[in-house]
Amino acid sequence: MSEIEPVGLGFVARYRERDYAAAVGPGGDDVVLFSETPQEGFTAAGGYWRLRVSRAVLDRLTLLRTVGAFGGEPCLVLDEDDGGDGGEGGLHIAYTGHDGLKAEALGYWLVDHGAYEVVVPRDEVHAIRVERVPVPLTADRPDGHEPSDR
Repeated sequence: MSEIEPVGLGFVARYRERDYAAAVGPGGDDVVLFSETPQEGFTAAGGYWRLRVSRAVLDRLTLLRTVGAFGGEPCLVLDEDDGGDGGEGGLHIAYTGHDGLKAEALGYWLVDHGAYEVVVPRDEVHAIRVERVPVPLTADRPDGHEPSDR
């Protein structure tokens, strides 16, 4: 088993030489930054501080996702299950392969068209690693124009 702690999914944004937890939206160009401490321009919101900015003002935007392999097939770690009522817990994973029959054979359940998930013991998920996927700082426009073209 890997020493990497599963982190699930999330965005990290670099803004004014600091990294922040982030969420993309509500608009295509919007990113909401989150801080546990007060920061210049941030507004208090439910025990943390947040700031809505345009992607264009960020230095970097990255999607973090924890991936691994279950039954020899690729998976995405969605969450850690604590086992609830005295159970041992495990990892809540999603199948990222391309064969629904194989996913079902591994014990995944169909949660939506083409989407399979399951909770399995931690030691059955191998090669766990965190992928860092760069996200473009300019959102694609349906009209083909970049934000600076407006």
